[in-house]
Amino acid sequence: MATAAVTRVSGLLGRSLLLSRPMSSGAHGEEGSARMWKALTYFVALPGVGVSMLNVFLKSHHGEEERPEFVAYPHLRIRSKPFPWGDGNHTLFHNPHVNPLPTGYEDE
Repeated sequence: MATAAVTRVSGLLGRSLLLSRPMSSGAHGEEGSARMWKALTYFVALPGVGVSMLNVFLKSHHGEEERPEFVAYPHLRIRSKPFPWGDGNHTLFHNPHVNPLPTGYEDE
């Protein structure tokens, strides 16, 4: 009985494999596919990277922005137990100019 079920399942799987189509759109015999991807790389991807680099370069040369005023909201910066590093009050990647402590910015 078990062998009959295995034979039937393997027959169904074999038949479904024959009826399915390949997953790759340009699997065989399309020489223009490589040329298309090469053109997309040169005319779409590389200019896109260049525009992104220009955007980052231009944005990085602005003056420093003023940080927002500290407001001690009761639901933010809750310390139920100290952090396991340093003095226990500073986060792992603490920046004193950007990240306030529960009492406010350090340099004010």
